[in-house]
Amino acid sequence: MDSNLTLNLVQGSVQFNFSVAAAQELKSALGALIQTLKTKSAATVGAGRPQPIKPTEYRHTGDVFLEIFCNPNIWPSPFAAKLLITVRDDRMRLTTEAELTRIIEDVNLYLESNGA
Repeated sequence: MDSNLTLNLVQGSVQFNFSVAAAQELKSALGALIQTLKTKSAATVGAGRPQPIKPTEYRHTGDVFLEIFCNPNIWPSPFAAKLLITVRDDRMRLTTEAELTRIIEDVNLYLESNGA
């Protein structure tokens, strides 16, 4: 079953048709990103130059194409991290930034409201 997922951006929001299964995959990818950022943040304290971490890229193709990108090397903590979000279909393309913690809240709210 698909319903609308609303992602709150730095300015405004975007809403599109999204499946519960895709939202669960997105939640998992965002959870892994949070863990990566927490581990990096803890390892940086008192350490020398940190090892580069591979960026997180999430892609989903459904009614719209959704891509979420985050380079964990430039953010000091999960609470400061921002995501680059692209939503597009054959008629429009939106590329913008959003706060990681806000997107996690949006996905969790979507899953709760859809009984997942």
